[in-house]
Amino acid sequence: MSDSSTTTSARAAVLRAGDTPYSIENVELRALRSSEVLVRIVGAGMCHTDVLPRSAGFPAAPPIILGHEGSGVIEQVGADVTALVVGDHVVLSFDSCGRCANCHAGQPAYCDEFMLRNLFGRELDGTATATDAGGQPIGGRWFGQSSFASHAIATERNAVKVDRSLPLELLGPLGCGIQTGAGSVLCAMDVQPGTSIAVFGTGAVGLAAVMAAKVVGATTIIAVDLQQHRLDLATELGATHVIDGSGDAGAQIMAITGGGVQYAFDTTGAPSVMLSAVRATRMTGTVGFVGVQTGPLELASFDYIGKTIINILEGSADPQAFIPRMIALWQEGRFPFDRLIEQFPLDRIDEAEQSSLAGGVIKPVLIP
Repeated sequence: MSDSSTTTSARAAVLRAGDTPYSIENVELRALRSSEVLVRIVGAGMCHTDVLPRSAGFPAAPPIILGHEGSGVIEQVGADVTALVVGDHVVLSFDSCGRCANCHAGQPAYCDEFMLRNLFGRELDGTATATDAGGQPIGGRWFGQSSFASHAIATERNAVKVDRSLPLELLGPLGCGIQTGAGSVLCAMDVQPGTSIAVFGTGAVGLAAVMAAKVVGATTIIAVDLQQHRLDLATELGATHVIDGSGDAGAQIMAITGGGVQYAFDTTGAPSVMLSAVRATRMTGTVGFVGVQTGPLELASFDYIGKTIINILEGSADPQAFIPRMIALWQEGRFPFDRLIEQFPLDRIDEAEQSSLAGGVIKPVLIP
């Protein structure tokens, strides 16, 4: 192991262009800064957010190393790191500054610097963290980690220490997708026992929301999706009703509830589905949106009278507190997130991406 003043050679999946497959390459990571840690990646979940840099004009542009649901082992620590030591097992989550008002209030998902630190893939000053074999810069700070690689640089703030006895290769998705779904139910919307919720879209985020709704004691949990195998799994994980989204989901929700749900949660970002979620919610209810909205959402005033609408980042969760909470629920047998996971070697990353986008595998986890 080299010391923290030296660079690190790593193997990474590099996105070279928006319309090309990933390229498995040898890269060089710069030396650590004082608040940083070097993590040997054991597993990295793939999330739909990892597809965004394929879009022209997105802030994080190729060439870039993606991946923002990493888990691994600390191999180096910077001079100012006090909470982590070499050998610690960690789950990596989003980055935050730790200085702004929201960070001080325990709301790091709404950090003043969230976009700059997580969605640009570079340092705050615009420089790159990695270089390729030819010495050319590569973005390596996607969500403060870029974990589609054998090694990643993270910070003390976005690395959450976990017990070494846990199956580390399964835990990466807790850093974003699973956290977003469960946190939206348990933190952002604060779903109450004995209430009703409709979850639109039952990928990893939606199914995490279904599981969390069951944990909290919601008595009517309605899952809406176009894929029957996902609806079947939603039933197994706690949904009391499932609806094929190709029909009039709103009318069916009204029929089930007799007036609308108290909570609605959309994971699709599709304006037509978001509108259905709002209209399926009763007055005094709460609607949560996550994901990237794919077009304008037009609401008439009567659509949202008396309703609270929240656009949620990362479930409004503080990873340092919420990731251990999810692990504890999993250990109790109440939050079986591992049922969503299918593992792929890193060099099969394109296969994992295509299956996920086609509605096949729910949560791919890449093993370097």
